[in-house]
Amino acid sequence: MNIENIGTNLGAEVRGVDLTDTDAETVGVLRQVFRAHGVLVFRDQPVTDDQQVAFSRHFGTIEPTLPSDPYGGGGLINRIGNVDAAGEIIPSDDKRSLYQAGNMLWHADGSFRAAPLKASFLSAKEVPPAGGETEFASVRAAFADLPEGRKTELEGLVAEHSMAHSRAQIAPDLMTEAFSREAPPVRHDLIRIVPETGEKMLHVGSYASHIIGWPVEKGRALLLELLEWATQPRYVVSHSWRADDLVMWDNRCCLHRGRPWAFDEDRRIMHRTTLKGTD
Repeated sequence: MNIENIGTNLGAEVRGVDLTDTDAETVGVLRQVFRAHGVLVFRDQPVTDDQQVAFSRHFGTIEPTLPSDPYGGGGLINRIGNVDAAGEIIPSDDKRSLYQAGNMLWHADGSFRAAPLKASFLSAKEVPPAGGETEFASVRAAFADLPEGRKTELEGLVAEHSMAHSRAQIAPDLMTEAFSREAPPVRHDLIRIVPETGEKMLHVGSYASHIIGWPVEKGRALLLELLEWATQPRYVVSHSWRADDLVMWDNRCCLHRGRPWAFDEDRRIMHRTTLKGTD
């Protein structure tokens, strides 16, 4: 196994591992590397859905997609892309595409859930010839670099997170009533503590709507300020996808977002699994 850093504050590429054939020793090493780096990139891993599920389970319990999620339907695999069941490219102005445009906003997967998702695993099935990168931002390093007085000011603050708030930034009425019922607003501490390490992270992103007990606009101004702080170039790394890449990331220590590509011309199909959170 060979591990090469891809960013100053997070990210590593792991070589010399076959994700379809990992023994206990290899998994133990990968867990340590994952904890240290937050984002792991594996190239040339043509995994099936079943193999991706099996690999993901080495790191925790898989969280099924919500039944009303148009790209998950309650299954273990979230199929993210611009191609419909018939193999045709979905137009960029289609409601299904607008819903997925929320992935272009900085977010941590599942922070709209009562127990935010612990980790995500994304496998590239088809990628465009240009664009479509995924960027990751370290909320671990961003919190650590805050002035101590600022950290003290943020202690005890709670934000409301919701899928509806995220998708409203794209267009109104993107969520069905059933989906809205399955994903009601939740509250999370603005400073998140990782149970395994005791480390503190900023808990911000597109799902965070406002600060509980504050005027809405004042809370949103703070959330925007912290999001801009956490996504400065010094905290961000970008991954350029190749077919058969598999990337895994810890949603607690980083945010991520997709980048644009020629959506109406080039196919992009990704399969994602996610792990249940604990808080």
